[in-house]
Amino acid sequence: MDFASFGIASVACITVICYLAATAVKQTPLANKWLPSICGALGGLLGLAAMYINVPDFPATDPLTALAVGIVSGLAATGADQVIKQIGKGN
Repeated sequence: MDFASFGIASVACITVICYLAATAVKQTPLANKWLPSICGALGGLLGLAAMYINVPDFPATDPLTALAVGIVSGLAATGADQVIKQIGKGN
């Protein structure tokens, strides 16, 4: 079994698009306050779009799962950055 059978490539694409959106949001007054919410919502929309346009090997076949996969992918785009910031504040 290879990674392509899990739809990893399409999920990674959602994460990369959301990360790009996060870098754009950081340049606005919204900054970090709304960053996870924006990336999660964008990821959810992209997950639904991927399911409805039949992206090959996308790991969801129903709207709820597609939404969840998208939200998690969107939040993953900001997660590592936020974890590093939180660890830095603890010192």
